[in-house]
Amino acid sequence: MADKTQQAADAEALAIAALAFVASDPELLPRFLAITGLEAQSIRQAAGEPEFLAGVLNFILAHEPTLLKFCEESGFEPARVAAAIRFLPLGDDGYQSSI
Repeated sequence: MADKTQQAADAEALAIAALAFVASDPELLPRFLAITGLEAQSIRQAAGEPEFLAGVLNFILAHEPTLLKFCEESGFEPARVAAAIRFLPLGDDGYQSSI
């Protein structure tokens, strides 16, 4: 159980790093806001929701150049980004049964 808890915490930290990456990019941020329907001032509040963090990773994973740029800047491997989403709510259909 502690292992899954740690994996979930690691996934959440990775997703927060991805959110910071998106928020700091003047081209990505407007696209992210348009897709999510959020306003810039709502991001901080939304970041507290694990479901939102799965959405951030989905956004990164949906565009390979964005994924590769994030990985280059953060040091995360693309496979780790793809794997992390499974440990966040709404990251896959099996999340609830895995906890």
